[in-house]
Formats: sequence, C-alpha cells, structure tokens
Amino acid sequence: MESLFALEMVRVTEAAAIASARLMGRGDRMGADHAAVEAMRAAMDAVEMHGTIVIGEGERDEAPMLWIGEPVGARGEGHQEVDIAVDPLEGTNLVAHGQPNAVTVLAASERGGLLHAPDTYLEKLCVGPVAAGHVDITATPTENVRAIASALRRDVRDITVIILERPRHEALIDEVRATGARIKLISDGDMAAAISCAVSGTGVHAVMGIGGAPEGVITAAALKCLGGEIQARFRFRNDEERARAEKMGTTADETRVLRTDDLAPGERLVFAASGVTSGDLLHGVRFFGGGARTHSLVMDYRGQQVRFVDTVHMFDRSKPPAVRL
Repeated sequence: MESLFALEMVRVTEAAAIASARLMGRGDRMGADHAAVEAMRAAMDAVEMHGTIVIGEGERDEAPMLWIGEPVGARGEGHQEVDIAVDPLEGTNLVAHGQPNAVTVLAASERGGLLHAPDTYLEKLCVGPVAAGHVDITATPTENVRAIASALRRDVRDITVIILERPRHEALIDEVRATGARIKLISDGDMAAAISCAVSGTGVHAVMGIGGAPEGVITAAALKCLGGEIQARFRFRNDEERARAEKMGTTADETRVLRTDDLAPGERLVFAASGVTSGDLLHGVRFFGGGARTHSLVMDYRGQQVRFVDTVHMFDRSKPPAVRL
C-alpha cells in the first residue's frame, strides 16, 4: 500500500518542480515559490487520502494554501489518514538565480508519525548509513569528523562536510578546516545536502550546522528510509518560539538531543523529492517542445524501497519527445 502511495506522492513533487522550474533564473524567488505551492496543492487533491498538513507554509492567516492544519487529498470514504510535511520549494534563491540543488519535497506518514516542529532552528548533524551510530552531536566537530572518517575507513582528508555559509557558522567552519577535512559551503538547501550524505556516490559524508527545524523533520524521514542518521537540538531565537514549541507539544529543552526516531517516529513513512535545478542528488527539470523530463527520489520505509524515477511528461501529444537516456 505504501509503495503505491509513494508513487502518488512523487506525482505531487513532480508537479511542483515543473511549475517552479519555469521561473529558473528569472530573479523572482517569491514567484517560483508561489508556483510550486499552487501546483503541489492542486496535485494533492487527486491523491486518495485524508491528508493533513503538519509542516507547511505557515499558519492559516500567513499562507493561502498548504498551511499547517489544512486538510488535503480527495478525502473519500475509506481513504487513509495521513500527516504530511512539505517544502514546496527548498531553494527559492537557487531557482531565482539558476543555481544547483533546488528541490521540491514532501514526507508523509500515519497520524503522529512526524514531529510538529515550530518554525525555528535546529542544530543538526547528519550522516549516512555507515557512519550512523558513530557520531554524537554533543561531541566537538573535530571528534565527529574523526569518527566519520574512522567509520568509513578513510583518511580525514578524504571526508567532505557540507555547511551552510552563514556568519553563525564561522567557528564551525574554522574547526572543521583545522581537522584537514574538506568543506563544501552552500548558500541554501541543507535538506538536499543531508539526503546526499546518505546516498553513495554523491561525495558528501556529513552535514553540520544550524538550519530550519521544519526541514529537519523532513530530512529525518528521508534519512530513516535510507538508514542514515540525524541528531538535532533546538536553537530558539526568542521566547516566543519557545512558547510556540510548547503549545505544539514539542520540547522547548535546548539541551535535549532529538534523534531520527524523535523527529520522524512513523512506521509508514514515505518520502518524495523532485529536482528543480540539477545538483548532487537529482537532475533538474529539462523542458522540450511539448513536454518536460523530471528526476525524482521516492522512498517507502516499511516497504524498504528506494527508487530514482526518471519521468517524461508529455503536455502536447502532437509533439512526441525523442526519449533517450
């Protein structure tokens, strides 16, 4: 059942990717995000589910659609109850400037299977399956880099860590550099980067630093499907965010380490992501006369399935595409 549902979910991320990709390089980050949101919301209504958005575009009075608590799906008799976390376009700036690694993403589970995370920050440590269980977010970055290298049986100099290029990460960057490890600084999109560290062949081994909490929940769903690991701690910016976390039933304790199963406890998890602009993990949308081609990742935790889906979308049958590898 989850495998079929996962394929329905990838249709949703594909629709959002195609819509937002049309604005690539146009300098309109808000327009690209709006296009993704509208396309994703419309595609969800065709899915046979009683869905509820638990992580989305914000509160009802802040977002016209995909707001937290919004009911989505066909909502017919006998349809399954599903919690959904979405990021209709991770990397709005990346699309606006035609830069790599922008993706459309969602995770879904049975009711209660995804943490209701407030719109604040998490300190994150993400690794792939081999290094999972060998790192500790309460340890120093130096200790974790060495632990990752040991688990992978590599020299520290052969380890690549992705870090968001932000002023708050200056000390972290300096310390990782001092270990001799390689660093890839990114301007946006730590979710796609974290997923990359659990996929062999991307050349990414870890993600460290502070990023969005809602994105951390979706990342946890993906890493759980892939056998990777995320460890995280809340980093609230003010008392209002702490109060909001408590109101949502989430811990406001910044010392508590949240692990993969704390962020994504569901057993019927599915995850889908589609590339908007080409990056380390996915190809971006490629348009041709009469259609487009998308590249997606879709995963089913209980079914233990990971698929890369290459889809040709034919908008105009009078202009058949020359399909090739």
